[in-house]
Amino acid sequence: MDQPCHRPPRPRKSTAACDGAASRRAFLGGLLAGGLVLPRIAAAQAVDPTTGQAVYGASTAGQAPDLGVYQIDPAQDARRNISSFTNRHWREFYPTLGKGVILADVASRALHFWSGDESTYLVFPSSIPASEELTRRGRTEVVRKAERPSWTPTPNMRERDPTLPQRVEGGAVDNPLGVYALYLSWPAYLIHGTHDTRKIGRKSSSGCYGLYNEHIARLYPLVEVGTQVTIF
Repeated sequence: MDQPCHRPPRPRKSTAACDGAASRRAFLGGLLAGGLVLPRIAAAQAVDPTTGQAVYGASTAGQAPDLGVYQIDPAQDARRNISSFTNRHWREFYPTLGKGVILADVASRALHFWSGDESTYLVFPSSIPASEELTRRGRTEVVRKAERPSWTPTPNMRERDPTLPQRVEGGAVDNPLGVYALYLSWPAYLIHGTHDTRKIGRKSSSGCYGLYNEHIARLYPLVEVGTQVTIF
């Protein structure tokens, strides 16, 4: 599959820099207002050795950043990075928690999770489908879980890219499903990890929702088969 291109931020005039800084402050302020606790913004810009990209915000190099930490300047490339975040609650979509609730917010490029007893709430940045045509919205549920999942491209994927392999075994470095996968009742739609961290926070998938491997590893044992899922 085509990978998003990455370019270093271009020098900008002081007014643009101020606008970009204001946008970031407003975004982080919205997260704090929504109840999320974020680490203090680092004074010096770092480079993530895993991706080779500049890290904006406080994140340990080589580890998955929390929501609100960008791997390239959001003012430079707002089209493909997280541009807005809206705090959500499961009661907006379901009368009861049941076995748990996952909300995949396409606009915010974020995935929310509540456990069935409401003792755990997590929110992670995610990749989203590359186009509206590939985006399916509505209610579904988790029907299967897999560790080190294998990957078989769908016929539509192979039509778009005939060079794709017939199958990639679980654990392979070129397996786009990462270390864990949650299968939805919609065929070929998953929530999964990814070894390609450049995809997170971007329109980069063929319909699935990808998380950093560190994040899916945290989420996987908490999600039960039968967990309710809404993509909106």
